[in-house]
Amino acid sequence: MSKIVVIGGTGLIGSKVVAKLTAHGHEAIAASPNTGVNSITGEGLAEALTGADVVVDVSNSPSFEKDAVLAFFTTSTQNLLAAEKAAGVGHHVALTIVGTDRPQSIDYFHAKAAQEKLIAESGVPYSFVHATQFFEFIGSIASTVAAGAEVRLPGALIQPIAADDVATAVARTAVGEPLDGGIEIAGPEVFTMDDFIRRGLAFRGDDRVVVQDPDAQYFGAHIEERTLLPVDGVQIFATTLEEWLPANPPR
Repeated sequence: MSKIVVIGGTGLIGSKVVAKLTAHGHEAIAASPNTGVNSITGEGLAEALTGADVVVDVSNSPSFEKDAVLAFFTTSTQNLLAAEKAAGVGHHVALTIVGTDRPQSIDYFHAKAAQEKLIAESGVPYSFVHATQFFEFIGSIASTVAAGAEVRLPGALIQPIAADDVATAVARTAVGEPLDGGIEIAGPEVFTMDDFIRRGLAFRGDDRVVVQDPDAQYFGAHIEERTLLPVDGVQIFATTLEEWLPANPPR
């Protein structure tokens, strides 16, 4: 059994990863500012990583603003990699996004691509888990583009996934051999973005009108039809939106 430190281990994905690893007999450590481990300042990192076999990074930036999100992922990742080398950690697993390797103008994606580059060039054995958008962000996606009673979204295609399935993929990757590359994971269904949000809001009784608008942006950028879709070889998880919605009321 392994000691696995989960950076961001008290968050949406991290808490699920810790629970899954613990259930399979591993020593899974939830590392976050809430538990005295801060990957930005370096506080508590050396102590948390002592004796660790694997570090899983599922942390997320508190801001999506261009400079702030880039600074978060580069600073955090550099601190983690330095601490991992000092501790002799043999595997770095990073949760990232489908689409970071494609032309687009999303600031958050550019920051994640910078994070991936640092990891790939670090010399630490690594694995990337590239996930599609989570079902859990239906509400936040709608809120970012809502204008009064209307929600305007592009008709780009999306293949969303449940957070629990993401955590399963991350946990499996953490206990496997380093890939020195990555996998892509997605849910079983493809929607246009507006239809995905429309279905989610309708189920929850949200009466805002969702409109498909080719000029609408996704997190501040225009995207192409297939930017957010996985490619051949993607690992498909089974949870459908219809199954997920009744089990997950708004948080």
